[in-house]
Amino acid sequence: MTTAPYLFQADRYLSPNHAPSWLGRASASLGFYGPLIWIVVKSGIKAMQHVYDGEAWARSSEETAAALEAVGCRIEASGLEHFRSLEGPCVFIGNHMSTLETFVLPSMIQPWKEVTFVVKESLLKYPFFGSVLASRDPIVVGRSNPRADLVTVLEGGEARLAAGRSIIVFPQSTRTPVFDPAHFNTIGIKLAKRAGVPVIPIALKTDAWGNGQLLKDFGPVDVRKTIHFEFGEPMRIEGAGKAEHQRITDFIIDRLGSWNRELEEGKGK
Repeated sequence: MTTAPYLFQADRYLSPNHAPSWLGRASASLGFYGPLIWIVVKSGIKAMQHVYDGEAWARSSEETAAALEAVGCRIEASGLEHFRSLEGPCVFIGNHMSTLETFVLPSMIQPWKEVTFVVKESLLKYPFFGSVLASRDPIVVGRSNPRADLVTVLEGGEARLAAGRSIIVFPQSTRTPVFDPAHFNTIGIKLAKRAGVPVIPIALKTDAWGNGQLLKDFGPVDVRKTIHFEFGEPMRIEGAGKAEHQRITDFIIDRLGSWNRELEEGKGK
């Protein structure tokens, strides 16, 4: 393990105030995607050479966060102590707003817990980025057969959790800036119950990295929107898990409501 400190070393993080780069001032999107492409390419090459490990993943994820900050984005993260103090693996369950969380969450979690994602199969077809994801032993679902996907997640997730690797699950069917509880399924709850591990809720607001019209994964970058991550307290699944699912849903709704109010109040000043 490297002795160099990680970006998200403390239990709470807020981006320092600094002037954005000249390119970031001219165009936040261009200023961000240029460095991002280089991060993905060099990481993908390492993955294809089988020299891309968990630490390399955390570091390249940090570089992505730093690239966002370099163009003027502000990141706020809290509650990281909830999983750092937790013994053993867990299932992280959160809302899914943009591509940003897939790139940045590893820098927060991987230095303390081996982790991987449940990902859709199409992501593995992306040049370089697909190799990066594949190297982290993800659980791959097709999204065309929900029953088959459930079996894949439960069986594959249980095996990874038994081996000590935590799982990040986004139960929504697709990324969206609006959280709809009706489309927030219980697959993460089912996995945690089956494996006998706790869940950690994640509420996030990442629409600063927008969804694109031509390429959904690469939309405009809006530095006016603060990037928020908050991890909740761990919970064990009791019974069918309905109460825990509702608590996670309520946690996300509450945090999104708070962050949206902060944004609206900021606009009014």
